[in-house]
Amino acid sequence: MLAFEAETGSAVDISALDILLWGVLPYVMVVVLVGGLVWRYKYDQFGWTTRSSQLYESRLLRIASPLFHFGLLAVIAGHFFGLVIPMAWTQAAGMSQEFYHFNALFVGGVAGVGTLGGIILLIYRRRTTGPVFMATTGNDKTMYVVLTAAIVFGLWTTLASVFEGEHGHNYRETVAPWFRSLFIFQPDIAAMAGAPFSFHLHTLVGMALFVIWPFTRLVHAFTAPFHYLFRPYIVYRSRDRDTGGAGAKGTAGAAGARNPVGARRGWSAVGTRDRDTRNR
Repeated sequence: MLAFEAETGSAVDISALDILLWGVLPYVMVVVLVGGLVWRYKYDQFGWTTRSSQLYESRLLRIASPLFHFGLLAVIAGHFFGLVIPMAWTQAAGMSQEFYHFNALFVGGVAGVGTLGGIILLIYRRRTTGPVFMATTGNDKTMYVVLTAAIVFGLWTTLASVFEGEHGHNYRETVAPWFRSLFIFQPDIAAMAGAPFSFHLHTLVGMALFVIWPFTRLVHAFTAPFHYLFRPYIVYRSRDRDTGGAGAKGTAGAAGARNPVGARRGWSAVGTRDRDTRNR
């Protein structure tokens, strides 16, 4: 057991487990995340997708998907603001800790409840719609459990701050300095060790989510379809139906006029890569 002084000025006892969890595990998580993404892109590009199930059920999806995704974006923005921007910067900008705390609780609470409601609806839809459930892999089932747990524990820390009031824990003095210290490869283990158990649990579940991220449908979040901005329009045409007799000959003739002998039939890719190849 070693004693270190956290950023708050209080002495914190550091154990070997603290060193493993807050000094070693974050970097292991990054290695698995990056390595998993590289492996997935190299060996499973066809599976790099959300495996959309909108054709099977769209009524619940129209509600659950925007609720989850917009709520998650707000949660990510809140985490970035709270963990990356030092408390001294917001105070220098004239934002008091009380004002920041109120906004963090209100916005974070609304975003967290919306995200949780969205994921619950998505899980319900996936479990009760036969074709959608059959298309769910074992990795994705694990992902839903870990993702839901991360959201629930995040709300737990938010609600705990509400009930503790002004005497509650300020994570910007413990968790945030530890998070920023990871990027300079000098992890402030004492700061994280001084945080309450609820923050420890939320952080560990969050790291577990990033570890399994490359091996689930969440991998699509790292794909930005920029070529959609430059590709040509896609034109959908229905195939002519053969009605038999003279009509059939007329139809066949019309089809033949559109598809000359030797012309390639079927789908053609319309991405930017194919357009560049044709231009060459």
